[in-house]
Amino acid sequence: MKTSNKFFAELFGTFVLVFGGCGTALFGHVGFLGVAIAFGLTVIAMAYGIGHISGAHLNPAVSFGVFVNGRMSFKEMLCYWAAQFIGGIIAGALLLVVFKAIGGETTGVFASNGYGEMFQKACGGPETGYQAISMGGAFLVECLLTFVFLMVILGVTDSSHANGKFGGLAIGLTLVLIHLISIPLTNTSVNPARSLGVALFSNTNGVWSAMSQVWLFIVAPLVGACLAGLAYKCLAGCCKNCKKD
Repeated sequence: MKTSNKFFAELFGTFVLVFGGCGTALFGHVGFLGVAIAFGLTVIAMAYGIGHISGAHLNPAVSFGVFVNGRMSFKEMLCYWAAQFIGGIIAGALLLVVFKAIGGETTGVFASNGYGEMFQKACGGPETGYQAISMGGAFLVECLLTFVFLMVILGVTDSSHANGKFGGLAIGLTLVLIHLISIPLTNTSVNPARSLGVALFSNTNGVWSAMSQVWLFIVAPLVGACLAGLAYKCLAGCCKNCKKD
């Protein structure tokens, strides 16, 4: 498959993920469960829609984990990153257009990721269900859940034994579970493109700044993905050795 085809597939797929998932959070009034399901559904849809073109990573952390695991080149990973960040930012910009079209003025949190008491306040206070998690806690949550996400992805896409027909479903349902755990804590990132794409357009009038915290939602998922890439390589290698014995 041509690199340009993969680039546009990843751009489109990440756009759908951010627009669909964050759009549901902004306009859907469906609660944490509904938002979690929306993110999972977008991944399932894109996995079967464009998975045969690019693998439907839709996430710089996923591409990084795949690279660390040895399944893609550094150059190809950078191409995926560019497509994913561009797709996320376009989605954030169009969500802003829709927000303005329905009479919105100050965008508020705008489905951004965050942590701490000021983030909780910007989300409407503890009565909304959000917890005031510390920076260290937020880093741990994002790193750990990205690790889990990548372990599932690497497992179900392992050509040596995986059943690819149900891979997209397994990945999407894992993302639903991840959101159910962490929406109340960080609004769930595990995806740097999703985080930056909406953080750029968040405006809480000084109550809290999404851009001042977005670094964590770029670094933590990448760390978790790196660890998963290494861990799965180790586990898969041990498994192959056991079969030989």
